[in-house]
Amino acid sequence: MSRRLAAAGLLLFAAGCAVGPNYRRPSAPVPSAFKELAPTPTPTPVAGQAEWKAATPRDDGLRGKWWEIFGDPELSALEEQVNVSNQNVARAEAVFRGARAAARGARGDFFPTVGATASVTRSNSGVARSVSPGTTTQYQVSADLSWELDVFGRIRRNVESNVEAAQASAADLEAVRLALQAELAVDYFLLHGLDAQKQLLDSNVAAYQTALQLTINRFNQGIVSGVDVAQAQTQLETTRAQATDLSLTRAQLEHAIAILTGKPPAELTIAAAPITVTPPAVPVALPSELLERRPDVAAAERRVAAANAQIGVAVAGFFPRLLLAASGGYGSSTLSKLFSVPNRFWSLGPSLMETIFEGGKRRAAKEQAEAVYDESVATYRESVLAAFQAVEDNLAALRILDVEAGQLADAVAAAERSLAIARNRYNGGVTTYLEVITAQSAALANERAAVDILTRRMTASVNLVAALGGGWNASDLPNGFEVLSRRDTAPAAPRPEGAPADRP
Repeated sequence: MSRRLAAAGLLLFAAGCAVGPNYRRPSAPVPSAFKELAPTPTPTPVAGQAEWKAATPRDDGLRGKWWEIFGDPELSALEEQVNVSNQNVARAEAVFRGARAAARGARGDFFPTVGATASVTRSNSGVARSVSPGTTTQYQVSADLSWELDVFGRIRRNVESNVEAAQASAADLEAVRLALQAELAVDYFLLHGLDAQKQLLDSNVAAYQTALQLTINRFNQGIVSGVDVAQAQTQLETTRAQATDLSLTRAQLEHAIAILTGKPPAELTIAAAPITVTPPAVPVALPSELLERRPDVAAAERRVAAANAQIGVAVAGFFPRLLLAASGGYGSSTLSKLFSVPNRFWSLGPSLMETIFEGGKRRAAKEQAEAVYDESVATYRESVLAAFQAVEDNLAALRILDVEAGQLADAVAAAERSLAIARNRYNGGVTTYLEVITAQSAALANERAAVDILTRRMTASVNLVAALGGGWNASDLPNGFEVLSRRDTAPAAPRPEGAPADRP
């Protein structure tokens, strides 16, 4: 009895160990500060406020519905529909559910497998009938149990890998959701930027029509030549064509927004209106916090963890597998006596399985698992670098476009003064209409450039928010219990600020 207890204790001790490397998050190049996060820019007549700021520990400006920082109710209503109706989000959610099911399936290896069999067998022994009957009937009812004891952690490592793969799928879902939300916001501001351009062109068309009529009147009075009339009409029709051309791009953007919200283009109409908001101040956290805020980076990191666990599965293949098998039931040639005690049978016993020679297959499996791990580490580090690049790119865009907006404001004012002077000179008969057209073209070009800069600043703000991870945090990932649970909980549901993230 003492030897049996000692053996059982040794088995339990071994069962607490899992071969293979324990996971540690791989290192990644993380700068101490963002290069393009310059001090708060001096407000310009156009910008009016800084477009980014250093985040404080209690700053929750990017938590939850990040698009609300733009203060546009129509945009907020459209963004809400992405979560509900977008088919790419639905597809990513289905992938996550499949990964959860795979993790639960892997967990099933912890438990014994029980089966039941009921059979009726007719057989012929081939012996002469004078010796014994040639055909017999055998009835049997049995139950079988097999259970692999996870001595070296093969099952645990496999469950760990599947749970982490499911967490990666949850992060993928959030990355898809964030990308689609950002795409919708960008398309929305591009559309209303075109509305502002159209409004500007339409107002110039009206002014050019008035100018053409005045030029025709002067031509009829013999004051100017027909060249001035032709030039004025050319200017008018060219501007009218430019205004018409914008309608095609606007229609395509409206269709794209409809698809993002899960609707046919025929079911969505966005009223024409110029951009009425200005780029908000986006809180920018430290670079080290970016690794916890980007869902794509979190997905890559969880895949590293899953690959690390698979190395443990491969290492466990070098060790024997301990199985416990049991079976029992009843067997008889007479159905009426099948369940009698004399016809009962049973068996119980452990078995140790070890492969002696397999031509290097297990070593190759381990090397393959290590190569997959190295690949996932490289992918993770590349995703970290790409995340920093995206933030730096959009910080630089906001900083430079803010300066350019102020310069263009000065250029617009100068162009309007030049146009006023050219009109006065033309009305006084000092110059030809060509000088007016040149001034009009310069004024219109600068006004359109100013609208374009505002649109680019808005889209750069959206892209900066997306580069910072929106309102997401790695603590929103489902923990191991939530992954393995059968409850249909929404992945990455927001948790209270500061709540720890459990890891399986």
